[in-house]
Amino acid sequence: MVALPAAAQNRKRARELGVKIGVLPTGKLNAITDVKGVKVGQTTLVQQSHIRTGVTAILPHNGNVFQEKVPAAVYVGNGFGKLAGSTQVQELGNLETPIILTNTLGVATAVNAVIGYTLQQPGNEKVQSVNALVGETNDGGLNDIRGRHVTEQHVVAAITQATDGAVAEGNVGAGTGTVCFGFKGGIGTASRVLPQSLGGYTVGVLVQSNFGGVLQVDGVPVGEELEQFSFKQQITEKADGSCMIVVATDAPVDARNLERMAKRAMMGLARTGGIASNGSGDYVIAFSAHPELRIPYTSGAKTQTVTLLRNDEISPLFMAVIEATEEAIINSLFKAETTTGNDKRVVEALPVEKVLKLMKKHNALKQ
Repeated sequence: MVALPAAAQNRKRARELGVKIGVLPTGKLNAITDVKGVKVGQTTLVQQSHIRTGVTAILPHNGNVFQEKVPAAVYVGNGFGKLAGSTQVQELGNLETPIILTNTLGVATAVNAVIGYTLQQPGNEKVQSVNALVGETNDGGLNDIRGRHVTEQHVVAAITQATDGAVAEGNVGAGTGTVCFGFKGGIGTASRVLPQSLGGYTVGVLVQSNFGGVLQVDGVPVGEELEQFSFKQQITEKADGSCMIVVATDAPVDARNLERMAKRAMMGLARTGGIASNGSGDYVIAFSAHPELRIPYTSGAKTQTVTLLRNDEISPLFMAVIEATEEAIINSLFKAETTTGNDKRVVEALPVEKVLKLMKKHNALKQ
C-alpha cells in the first residue's frame, strides 16, 4: 500500500467545481458506498519508476458473500477483455465473491487470491467450487505489466481493508496506471438517490477508466476544443483501452432487470464520448445489495419467495445508472494526476482549469 500523492489529494471532484451532471440528487458520499452494505478496498502499487498498478475490490455486503450470494448480471459492451467468472454469473444470476478489478495480466493471480480468501472464510470449510469474478484493463502504457507485480497478498489486502466510507479516486487501486481520452484515467465513483415517490432507491457506480474517444463533460466538447481525441491527425492517437463498470443498487431487482440496468451504464459511457473501440474491453457488472434477495448457499427449502420491483418501476433506475456512470468517469479524470511511468512515459492529467473555462464558455457550470 502507498499513500496518495499530495497532488491527488488536492485535485477536486467534478461536482466540487460546479460540474453537476444530470438532475437526480447524489447520495451523501456520491459514491458506490452510498448503497448500504457495499464496501470498497484498494491496493495501490507505485514502486520505482516502472510499477504503476494495483487492485480495487468491491464487496456487495458485510457478510460471507459465498454463503449469502446476491443477484447479479453482466453486460458486455465490447468483449475485447478478460472478465473471469462472468459466464456463471450470467447463467445463475448471482454473485458469490467480492468483485476484483486489476490489470490484464493480473487476472489469474487475482482469481487464485479470491479462491484462497473464500475457502478460508469461516463457514466455507466444505466448499469445493468458487466462482471468482475478476475484471481488468490494460495499464501497460504506464506500468511494467509483463512483470506481473500484483500478488495474491495485494488482492487479499484490498478485500480485507475494504470500508463503506468515501472512495479514493484517480491514481489508486486498479486505476493507478490507466489512461482515458489521452489523459490520466483511474478509479471514479458516483451515486444517485431516487425521490421517495420513485422508490427512494440508491444506485452507485464505480469505474476503472482506460479508454478512448472524444471527451465530453456534461455535454461540453472538451476533447474537441482541447484538440485531444482519438483518430486525430490520421489516427495518431490510439483509441483502444477498456472500461470496467460496477453498478450497485439497494433496489429489489433480480438478475434480469440488473442486466437491463447494466446495459444503461454503456449509455453513460457514451455520454462522456467513449466509443467502445475494437480493442476496448467494456464490461458492466451489476448487483443488488437488497438483503431480502440474498441467495443462501445451502437451504432445506426447495423454493425461495422474494418481492421484486415491477418492470414499470425500473425506468428511474435506468436514469440513475446513466447519470452515475457518466459522473463516475468524469470524476476519475478530475481526480487523476499527471503520472510518469514505465519507459519514462508521461501521461498528463486532465487540465481542469482549461476544462472549467470551456464549461463557463458553454454556460455549463452550476453553482
